[in-house]
Amino acid sequence: MKNVLSRIFPEERNIPNENNISLIHQDGYLCDGEIVKWNGETESVYSPIYVKGSSGLERKYLGKYPLMSEAEALKVLNAAVSAYDNGKGKWPAFSVPERIKCVEVFAEEMKEQRDLIVNILMWEICKTFKDSQKEFDRTIEYIADTVNALKSLDRNSSRFVIEKGIIAQIRRAPLGVVLCMGPFNYPLNETFTTLIPALIMGNTIIFKPPKIGVLLHSPLLKAFQNAFPEGVVNTVYGKGEKVIAPLMKSGKIDVLAFIGSSRVADILKKQHPKPHRLKAVLGLEAKNAGIILKDTDIQLTVKECLSGSLSYNGQRCTALKILFVHEDIIDEFISSFVRESENLKIGMPWEKDVNITPLPEPDKAEYLTDLVNDAVNKGAEMMNPDGGMFNQTVFYPAVLYPVSEEMKVYQEEQFGPIVPVVSYKNIETPLKYVQESPYGQQVSIFGRNHDEIAKLIDPLVNQVCRVNINSQCQRGPDTFPFTGRKDSAEGTLSVSDALKVFAVRTLVAAKDTDLNKSIIDAIVRERKSKFLSTDFIL
Repeated sequence: MKNVLSRIFPEERNIPNENNISLIHQDGYLCDGEIVKWNGETESVYSPIYVKGSSGLERKYLGKYPLMSEAEALKVLNAAVSAYDNGKGKWPAFSVPERIKCVEVFAEEMKEQRDLIVNILMWEICKTFKDSQKEFDRTIEYIADTVNALKSLDRNSSRFVIEKGIIAQIRRAPLGVVLCMGPFNYPLNETFTTLIPALIMGNTIIFKPPKIGVLLHSPLLKAFQNAFPEGVVNTVYGKGEKVIAPLMKSGKIDVLAFIGSSRVADILKKQHPKPHRLKAVLGLEAKNAGIILKDTDIQLTVKECLSGSLSYNGQRCTALKILFVHEDIIDEFISSFVRESENLKIGMPWEKDVNITPLPEPDKAEYLTDLVNDAVNKGAEMMNPDGGMFNQTVFYPAVLYPVSEEMKVYQEEQFGPIVPVVSYKNIETPLKYVQESPYGQQVSIFGRNHDEIAKLIDPLVNQVCRVNINSQCQRGPDTFPFTGRKDSAEGTLSVSDALKVFAVRTLVAAKDTDLNKSIIDAIVRERKSKFLSTDFIL
């Protein structure tokens, strides 16, 4: 493995032409329907991929993007606030079919940029080419599913309710200005799982791409501009303290849609002068546990745990980040897991069937090495001989056992290719871990005995928001609710839940009198209101 890692990075001439990338110098930002030319300070973007040159290894330069100041950020804010106009703006006043049409126009223009976005995604965050394609395609599918979910929601709201002498129509109305900030590991898909539902429900948007994964959004600026009215979608770029802090401190942000760390989320929320008015939709950390019972199907379990812990280098909030294995099968499990892990292919993201690719976060390999050293110094062993070796941004997966609670890797979310394994005798050990954990997203149970599994389900569903049986933790399908308890999330995301979380139930009501009935009838019949309407979307 040492030799493999020493030769892991390519020479420029050996990068396949179809996978190489042209420089992307983004010189504009979207504000009030215009792509504003930027001539100020910029941030250079480098890939996690190093390339061999005459002077040795150098990170591949990808391009640059604007480093905006507070003044530009506030201009963007004013554009979004003006476009919403206290709910009187063109966009929030649009009918549901009108908003759907705009989103569909955007999706069609987005599809035209597929190949370019997929390639930039691969270079910026080193997701495999195949998985980068999946992320793009899943995002397009999510947009279509969101449109269909909104049609269904609107159909259910198209009728009047008469209850205890009151006539009412109940619909959902937008909340205002939404600040959307996505994560680096799914910079397209997870960003759009908040941006698209917030948008289609009539809110106006300020969108800041993640610090890693900025350039891939550049090809979409024109699509946003073409598809939506002025000021509905706006973008900001730069350092958070310069462009995000002023937005939050203004008090004009109505919804914070943020996927990242709880530390940053807490800072952002505290900056808002009226936090009780700020609605937060947050996807935060997780330390999902796998609980492996002694009667488990070893082959199936190893397959699921391997993919669950090391897919995209373990850089997923839904990754399995600690494994609790019954002591009766611990040796067999580890032996099988290590054997299968050695079949994982390590290389560049465009290579066929590659599994382990460079890590996009700065100094990540050093952080992971610190976790490994801490665990080894406190009694853990490296179960795979090559585990923990790294070259620059490429880190070979480390399987650590026995892991105990005094080790940092037992508590911290590693968000990388380290697999901590804990042996247990009493099932209370993993249950206690989940109960005492500050995180509460998901858990996986592996076993055959339905009685034993049943005993775990009830206590676990009150600690986490998804219990997976004989399968790894995961987000999909997108129609299922995706959220977490404790420090792992705030608000629920899924195709239908997201529509509800970015809107509020609002109703028009009147006493059931002849006068009121005639008024409502005239408004509906003459189509005087887009809210008070019985139009049915097919």
